[in-house]
Amino acid sequence: MITFDRFTLPNGLTVLFLKDITTPMAVVNTLYDVGARDESEDKTGFAHLFEHLMFGGSVNISDFDAPLQMAGGESNAFTSNDITNYYDVLPAKNIETALWLESDRMLSLAFTPKSLEVQRNVVIEEFKQRYLNQPYGDVWLQLRPLAYHKHPYKWATIGKEVRHIEEATMEDVRGFFSKHYVPSNAILCIAGNFELDEIKRLVEKWYGDIPGGKKPARILTAEPVQEEYREKTIERKVPAHAFYYAFKMPERRNEGYYMADVLSDALGRDKSSRLYVSLKKEQQLVSDINAYITGSLDDGLLMISGKLNDGISFEELDRALWNELEKLKAHPMHESELQRLMIKIKTAREFQEQGLLNRAMSLCLFELLGDAEGINLEHKIYDSIQPEHLHETAIHLFRKENCSLLKIKATNDAE
Repeated sequence: MITFDRFTLPNGLTVLFLKDITTPMAVVNTLYDVGARDESEDKTGFAHLFEHLMFGGSVNISDFDAPLQMAGGESNAFTSNDITNYYDVLPAKNIETALWLESDRMLSLAFTPKSLEVQRNVVIEEFKQRYLNQPYGDVWLQLRPLAYHKHPYKWATIGKEVRHIEEATMEDVRGFFSKHYVPSNAILCIAGNFELDEIKRLVEKWYGDIPGGKKPARILTAEPVQEEYREKTIERKVPAHAFYYAFKMPERRNEGYYMADVLSDALGRDKSSRLYVSLKKEQQLVSDINAYITGSLDDGLLMISGKLNDGISFEELDRALWNELEKLKAHPMHESELQRLMIKIKTAREFQEQGLLNRAMSLCLFELLGDAEGINLEHKIYDSIQPEHLHETAIHLFRKENCSLLKIKATNDAE
């Protein structure tokens, strides 16, 4: 059970406080309700660009990292298709340094041509190095538009193409910031050995005078129900043939999300999973295979991916894989297998919640989903799952017409 307090400033900033007397460290985590899904299709990659711009200095502080490092802290951030999250970890006695830094860049970034140009070049280089010039690097650039035809999940967080970042103007940047980086669109979590009254005073001191702004309306194009099997093959200079099966699955707030999560674990969580045992150990068709979910807030993907062994064809793998999926659809999972999966899921959750930063980030995410208290209730959903629930979900998910397959064919000169 994670105990926390919640309060909201007049400007709309939601604040969560997690008291932890066991550590001398503190966490300041800020989740902004903006991700790649909030971009225009002709101007993608902006949420990720902003992750970088937010470290480029604000109006009153030219260097974000230096004061935090002098206070014994460190910071980082990440962007997804759904959210942008910034976090600082530092000694609790220096908590105001982090609040000073975070509140100032929420108030106003230093929009200078130099900062934009520096961070633009960093992102462009990241795009090229990680997505264009790396084996299997462009998988999601290819797979997302195959699986999604309407919803903005059809482009990756890095963006659809480098050109969108290259052509970003100062006006574009200012507009994106003023729309999304406002207190009413943020969730702040402070964790550490403090008293609630002290946290309220400090948050009011540093954030209270920031204009609240208006939480932007989110009107996204819904993804139509997929009604046809999709397949795409690309050739690349990679070490081995690779495959990526993507099955549409329910959004994050749907109970079906948890069913899909358990099914992905059954199929490919570890060396005892069904696909690993059958396709790798017994039939020796693949060198590796995994199953996982994307964790998307809107309709997501249950993924099955891996690499073929030498001499194995995509057709052989496809037959064997669908044979295993049909087994899940033919008979409910045995209770003993479900219990083993639940033990692993609970152990992983408990391990994750040991870290102060992980708890702070999870609280913010559950608050975004509707109520941070959900972090304490999620286990009840898992506990309620029965073999027949998984059976019904498997029948619905693992259909050809619900599948998009990306095949990466290794060219002969891949050495």
